[in-house]
Amino acid sequence: MEKRQLLYEGKAKKVFATDDPTLLIVEYKDDATAFNGVKKGTIEGKGVINNRMSNYLMRYLERSDIPTHFVRELSERETLVKKVTIIPLEVIVRNIAAGSFSQRYGVEEGTVFSSPTVEFSYKNDALGDPLLNTDGALALDLADQVELALIRQYALRINQGLRKFWRDCGVTLVDFKLEFGRLRDGTIVLADEISPDTCRLWDTATREKLDKDRFRRDLGGVEDAYREILRRMESHDA
Repeated sequence: MEKRQLLYEGKAKKVFATDDPTLLIVEYKDDATAFNGVKKGTIEGKGVINNRMSNYLMRYLERSDIPTHFVRELSERETLVKKVTIIPLEVIVRNIAAGSFSQRYGVEEGTVFSSPTVEFSYKNDALGDPLLNTDGALALDLADQVELALIRQYALRINQGLRKFWRDCGVTLVDFKLEFGRLRDGTIVLADEISPDTCRLWDTATREKLDKDRFRRDLGGVEDAYREILRRMESHDA
């Protein structure tokens, strides 16, 4: 598969065209940002870990009939994916209070919810990715009612699958962010990535943070945490 022109460069990835108009190549970077790009840095080896982890978990979810954009891993940093039109909607699934939820509502971090919560936010860096409800998403014409219901259904099914996966690894899935896209025929699929950049992952026994919060909060040991979460993931089927 031939890599052609750079189509997009974001905070964590580059996206390239290929000689097939239905396929793209995603290249993962070591750059790290937080708080909508206010804080910037580098996490050595992050791109390799996020690429491997995201691909592994996409394949895992596909076995549970969750459609994804994943095609195949090309190298330690590059993956071939189906070309999608990203729906500008961030879907946040929360099992435990943390981060902005705790700050917004004054809920102690670590409070376990009786059932998962699903939040939508408008994917717009200039506006700070504001929260919105279903009516807001409809008003902005981000998706229709049927698509929003399907996205919510997928998000909860993904949460169920990933919670079990990480529980088997001695890890608690606190919360995570998803993005979805439309294929050329309108089919909605899971896109973007699933990684320590987009998930809060705590050691079940110690509650040690094994994710990007170590970078956000200047906790140190960021690279070690990313490597540890990869090790546990890869030992899952061992």
